[in-house]
Amino acid sequence: MSKEVSPRSIALTAITIALVAVVTRFLIFPIGQGYFNFSDTAIYFVAFTFGPWIGFLAGGIGAALADLSAGYAAFAPLTFLAHGLQGLVAGWVARRGPGTPMQRMAVAWLGGTLTMAGIYFLGEYFGARLGWGGPAQAAAELPFNLLQNVAGGLVAVPLSLLVRRAYPPLARYTE
Repeated sequence: MSKEVSPRSIALTAITIALVAVVTRFLIFPIGQGYFNFSDTAIYFVAFTFGPWIGFLAGGIGAALADLSAGYAAFAPLTFLAHGLQGLVAGWVARRGPGTPMQRMAVAWLGGTLTMAGIYFLGEYFGARLGWGGPAQAAAELPFNLLQNVAGGLVAVPLSLLVRRAYPPLARYTE
């Protein structure tokens, strides 16, 4: 099915990319070779509220821009893939999965978490030649990636439900 891209969806996507980039870049705590941040809160909120494609673009581009601006340019491609697919998976399951919105978001949160943490783990494990760490860094970062996702979902699920309930016209802005 072909769907025309509207100026509204372009603007919304740009705003959500900026939201993810700013939250990822400036709400940070250095840990190990990387940093703990609140990118997952923003990515889950965007994916649950606006759908999988905006979640993919905001998560991937926004988080990669934060890496580039923070001096982690080597990680930007891996970050784009991990957080972009996290937003896509979470948004898709939240939209199309079975159950109530809360149940779908919980399953989507788990799917997004496994996607993001799995891609980072595999990328860091096998990507030492690309500057992405190696097996030791992959193992050391995994618990922090999981914790970051737990924090992200604990905030994003209720926030998305509350915002959508408080502002029903948001349904017009979703995919």
